Amino acid sequence: GDERRHRPGADRRWSESWWFDFATADASLGGFARLELYPNQGVAWCWAALVGQGRRLLLVRDHDVEAPRGAAVDLRGQGLWAAATCETALDHWSVGLEAFAVAFDDPLEAWHSERGDLVGLGFDLEWEASAPASVVTNGYAQGCRVGGEILVSDEQLAFDGVGFRTHRWGIQDWWRRPRQRLSCTLADGTSVWLDAASVETDAAGLISSAQVSLAHAPGLRAEPTAPVPVLVEAADGTPARLASALCRFHTADGRQGVGWVASLS
Repeated sequence: GDERRHRPGADRRWSESWWFDFATADASLGGFARLELYPNQGVAWCWAALVGQGRRLLLVRDHDVEAPRGAAVDLRGQGLWAAATCETALDHWSVGLEAFAVAFDDPLEAWHSERGDLVGLGFDLEWEASAPASVVTNGYAQGCRVGGEILVSDEQLAFDGVGFRTHRWGIQDWWRRPRQRLSCTLADGTSVWLDAASVETDAAGLISSAQVSLAHAPGLRAEPTAPVPVLVEAADGTPARLASALCRFHTADGRQGVGWVASLS
């Protein structure tokens, strides 16, 4: 039942969201998709990103998609289709995307003019559980193996890597700051998801480091490899800046991994 859509609360800010991130084992390629429904406002948000070694940031950010009328998590807008489908509860989800992303030579433009070249971006990816789902704020998170295909214009990329998915529902207040998030999969299969971490940013506001120490991941620290800034705007234009980054991770006992760090300011 938790995998299905939930009955909305009365608050206008009540939302339900699905997050899917992915990364190759060497952090040479990674990205995410995030679908969020605001049923009391009749709108949905869609984010998608792709970054990698020698690649420009590709970013989809649409906060004005009509909310789906049925039970499916299926968003359709101008030049945009995105869908998240539960194939097997708490085990297997698929994500499809066909959209035009903005390609940024300078990732910081994603917080400012958002001007760049339009590039076709497509996902046909599968998240299959590699760890049990764990409770997080207003929902749950799960470490996964990720595989499938990514399309960038005429380029077709076979993808094999790791990632996380989350499903959350409740009052979402993007303007209650600061907030941090860390997701990491170590090479030995250890999965780490945290809604709080020690995150540092540079003068421009991009993530420069993050660290936390856990019993199963002592001295875990993040080394950002590719930034993904996302502008978060309320209906009245109130802005917030989400700094996220594809990262390599290292532990004090010598293990390595990949994942994502995000900080809202």
